[in-house]
Amino acid sequence: MAMTNRTLKRVWTPADAAFGGRRSVRTFTYEAFLPDRIAALEPTLPSDVANVVTEAEVAVRAMNAAPPRLATLEALSQQLLRSESVASSRIEGLVVSHRRVARAAFDPAAADATARTVLGNIRAMEQAIALGAAAPELRSKDLAAIHDTLFRDTPLASIAGKIRTSQNWIGGSDDSPRRAQFIPPPEDRVAGLLDDLCAFVGRDDVPAIAQAAIAHAQFETIHPFADGNGRVGRCLVHAILRRRGVALVCVPPISLVLATDQPAYVRGLTTFRSYTPDMIASWVATFAQATRTAALGATDLADRIAALLARLREKAGLRRSGSAAEQLINALPSEPVLTVARGGDRGCLL
Repeated sequence: MAMTNRTLKRVWTPADAAFGGRRSVRTFTYEAFLPDRIAALEPTLPSDVANVVTEAEVAVRAMNAAPPRLATLEALSQQLLRSESVASSRIEGLVVSHRRVARAAFDPAAADATARTVLGNIRAMEQAIALGAAAPELRSKDLAAIHDTLFRDTPLASIAGKIRTSQNWIGGSDDSPRRAQFIPPPEDRVAGLLDDLCAFVGRDDVPAIAQAAIAHAQFETIHPFADGNGRVGRCLVHAILRRRGVALVCVPPISLVLATDQPAYVRGLTTFRSYTPDMIASWVATFAQATRTAALGATDLADRIAALLARLREKAGLRRSGSAAEQLINALPSEPVLTVARGGDRGCLL
């Protein structure tokens, strides 16, 4: 094996039973990418990028701190997380409607495989947020635990929580990395790179939004799992924003914004891999803009939900606070699918 610049030349030896004709069973060389270490990275952000980063953090903090809408946001937090999970899954080609996910959450036993996968994504994001709130530092085993939660109840349960022990790649064919769009670092480099990433995540001297952007891009570059890297990488964003105290109640659905322009998202991750100050700053700006948009959108949604609940209370002619009817109305943002029995369980029905 020979190393050139940021790539390492490796030899691919196909399995004897590989499909695709004689070419598919030939040995060939490919180049795996070798990321820079980032534990000690000092990102240089031009003033315009620094301003966007600041605006994004202010928007997320404001979303979590405004007293008039805070109760609505707390009730809405599960739905925001569901929106984030649906969008994060859609980026990976798993398309499911909010209605299907809501029904699956209400009755997991009756859910189809895709909906169950998205429910796993929701649980993984909840776990990441809890880790960010409780753990003083993030470790490789925490990322593996999030991955385990993501895949535990899916057809790919056999890979759940397991850091890869072989070469993987993005794009091209399933049989070999011959025509891959990107080939992550070799399997024997993954453990060290993850430790380096966790050291960066443990820092408090980098703006939180910039830290989340860089950590996410580095995680996607390492690609430490056989599958699910995109979803775990976006869970990592949630853990960082909670750990840094930026999103104490709700993390905005950033994936929902990134999913609206996937080519720009992929370009941002790709340009980051040059590790030049300008390209890192460019990716941070893209991520910060998506974060700001998501936070402002979530704030607007909370305001509209609060107004809707007020109209429902008025139409119901509520005369006393804390009535069963008011409890039922207040439960709707967090549980849009309710039965009479479930309403009774929540104490919402007479």
